[in-house]
Amino acid sequence: MSVLWLRHPLACWTGTGENADNGLVVRDNHIVELVAKGREPATAYDQTFDASNHVLLPGLINCHHHFFQTLTRAFPPALNKGLFDWLQTLYPVWTNLDDDAIYASTRLALAELLMSGCTTAADHHYVFSTLLPRAIDTQVSAAHSIGMRVTLTRGSMSLGESAGGLPPDFLVETEASILSESRRLVDRYHDRRPESFCRIALAPCSPFSVTPDLMRESAQLAVEKDVLLHTHLGETEDENQFCLNRFNQRPVDYLDSVGWLNERVWLAHGIHFNDGEIQRLAGSGVGVCHCPSSNMLLGSGQCRAQEMRHVGVRLGLGVDGSASNDGSNMIQEARQAMLMQKLTYGAAGCSHRDALTMATSGGAALLQRPELGTLAKGQQADLALFRLEKPRFSGHGDPVAALLLCGAHRADFVMVGGRWKVKAGELIDNDIDRLIAEHTQAAQRLRDKAA
Repeated sequence: MSVLWLRHPLACWTGTGENADNGLVVRDNHIVELVAKGREPATAYDQTFDASNHVLLPGLINCHHHFFQTLTRAFPPALNKGLFDWLQTLYPVWTNLDDDAIYASTRLALAELLMSGCTTAADHHYVFSTLLPRAIDTQVSAAHSIGMRVTLTRGSMSLGESAGGLPPDFLVETEASILSESRRLVDRYHDRRPESFCRIALAPCSPFSVTPDLMRESAQLAVEKDVLLHTHLGETEDENQFCLNRFNQRPVDYLDSVGWLNERVWLAHGIHFNDGEIQRLAGSGVGVCHCPSSNMLLGSGQCRAQEMRHVGVRLGLGVDGSASNDGSNMIQEARQAMLMQKLTYGAAGCSHRDALTMATSGGAALLQRPELGTLAKGQQADLALFRLEKPRFSGHGDPVAALLLCGAHRADFVMVGGRWKVKAGELIDNDIDRLIAEHTQAAQRLRDKAA
């Protein structure tokens, strides 16, 4: 068993305030020691990594994505539209997804994330059809080939257009089928161990695409199987109005009525909550994933992320789908979160450290992975190293601040579970050119079918 000392980093942000100015020591898949400034490791080591030109961070954690949407980036008919119109434009395109498309899009999205310093990602896949009955199985295989940690959520839509929902009827599944598949996936793939690379969660898509009965049944199944719950909520004013019109309740009241106000739950977006609703989320243990780039692109609004953090809401960060971002880059998303919160709360309202916390330990809290998100003794060895030798960084004073303020976009080295996955900015287990070629072909096939 080799022991590696990552020594003398240019800067090390542990996320805990602990001193690791002289690096850290990794044995197998764990961090076994933080080395303070001026110290040598107490742990015997047989390998070293010279980090003197690198800023060292915990691996970034992406808490909300739709990997399949990488296939419809910058899709001309969907440009410059709000959420509901945007979805209705893309639903007919996504109905042609097949296993090859899911495999290619999952691999490309994960590779893109990994190269940005992300080591753990949650995906929300909710499009199923006769062409695509078991997309999550395909995603499991694709994620294994890339070597990132994933929480794959079994999404669902059960409320079609003819019954008053938003999605077309041809993308709606029966509730019995959704619950049966959810149970099967948890039993087959959910790994509860701290070193897990694959976990499963249940994710009815949104108030405007699933029934209250499915929400209740999913909540009961989550308790039975001890898994997490995820959905979109509070994303737009249109969604709030939908809830008032259909359920005579605002979204958080609706969530409560179907048994979803508890610590198993994390929500995507969470923009349009009032003061009392934010307090209720904090008191019930519900988490929120802030998705700033998507919120801006769709004109959905500004999440009150810092207020949520200050009252105790678990808060993480997500890139959201690559058809509403249109990228999968976590270090850039951290920068976007910082800038958006400064715009909302003023220059002192959100620091680079606040944004990095959202992207690391905040995400670990949402996904209930306490062994991730910080650099500390006993934690999983998931980490990212960035170089500051591009023109954009020249003249910087604080190396950690420079990552976000100067716009880092690509990690130099990335480790997941003690194994290098990116070296010198390149994937080491996969050919990025081949991933791009396969993904481009899948995207073209999808556009051809939609034409």
